[in-house]
Amino acid sequence: MDIATQAIEGGFANPVFDAQTVFRAVMDAMARPGTLQPLPVCARPPAPLSATAGAIALALCDNDTPLWLDLVLQAPAALKSWLGFHTGAPLAHTPADAHFALIATPAEMMALDGFSQGTQDYPDRSTTLILQVSDLVSGAPLLLEGPGIETTATIAPAQMPRHFVEQWKQNNQRFPRGVDIILATPEGVACLPRTTRIKTMEA
Repeated sequence: MDIATQAIEGGFANPVFDAQTVFRAVMDAMARPGTLQPLPVCARPPAPLSATAGAIALALCDNDTPLWLDLVLQAPAALKSWLGFHTGAPLAHTPADAHFALIATPAEMMALDGFSQGTQDYPDRSTTLILQVSDLVSGAPLLLEGPGIETTATIAPAQMPRHFVEQWKQNNQRFPRGVDIILATPEGVACLPRTTRIKTMEA
């Protein structure tokens, strides 16, 4: 299959309905941090972007939201064409310019403070990171507290960066600025908004 064909195929079959379904799942996951919100497969992006991460990009990105791709995702021309065709989102020149960042290899990603943190007046101008993870159970267990969590929640996303908890504490301290994270798994989405406090289970 040539690049032009790959760029056109694999988008939402029912764009309005599919985008609403994905958007609702992401909003529910943001409102209840650490919960997995199931998502049907409604997009088939070129590899190595996952179906879930691709669907999130299609639902959230548009021509006003510069998009950053990590090194693994920057390589395939078909993927950049697919994202451009289906979202219209321009590619950000640097992580600090991005409204959204797609990360295929979270374990190797740059520090959270390298992305846009927003400003005190416009904290919503920060980067939302979309991390591809294989599951929420095989990584280091994280204890979550904060708005939207009744007491505590536990999540153990695979392939997270080293020193993630320390970086996240710094992210909390920048509030109302700071990044938000969407975890894209094969089954659905979970979110870590900047208001969520995270501890390692050993602490």
